[in-house]
Amino acid sequence: MPLSLAVLLSGRGSNFAAIHDAIERGVLDARITAVISNRPGAPGIERARQWGYPAHVVDHKQFADRAAHEVEVLRLLAAADPHVIALAGYMRLLSADFVARYPHRIVNIHPSLLPSFPGVDAQAQAVAYGVKVSGCTVHFVDEHLDAGPIIVQRALEVRDDDTGETLAARILVEEHIAYVDALVKLSRGRFRVDGRRVVFE
Repeated sequence: MPLSLAVLLSGRGSNFAAIHDAIERGVLDARITAVISNRPGAPGIERARQWGYPAHVVDHKQFADRAAHEVEVLRLLAAADPHVIALAGYMRLLSADFVARYPHRIVNIHPSLLPSFPGVDAQAQAVAYGVKVSGCTVHFVDEHLDAGPIIVQRALEVRDDDTGETLAARILVEEHIAYVDALVKLSRGRFRVDGRRVVFE
């Protein structure tokens, strides 16, 4: 049975595009039941429309507060009935109540080897700190920022001449591979969460 996926995004949706491509190539046995953006002009939502996915814009600026915005996003997710919700550059923090609706079913990707460099500008943080290795992490979302159980990580060398921008570009290539890898593993359904560790069986 294909993995049912909902995708939440705010920007260009390059990880969403990588997921779409993996489905098209038969690498990932999944179907995308909804794509939701909080930004009306997001290139990712335009891609979703072009590819024929159910595409929804829930502009957070049109709601009184985060709770009201999340009520509408949750309504759309309930209708889409996804097995997994993939955050693909979704620039909104999810409340604990939201996450509690989908325990170990919301997945995010972060451009560092967590727990190092959570939050924004992780690539620039890595360069500034002087680390020799960085990468990306696919993890389940919990109520804390970039702190949920780790599903997949990919590492790469930080070059001496790297800037935040050049490192980000090289990590992005790894992100596309890691996200698909994580979803393929999850689609098989044979895993358990042991504390902060996701164990595949």
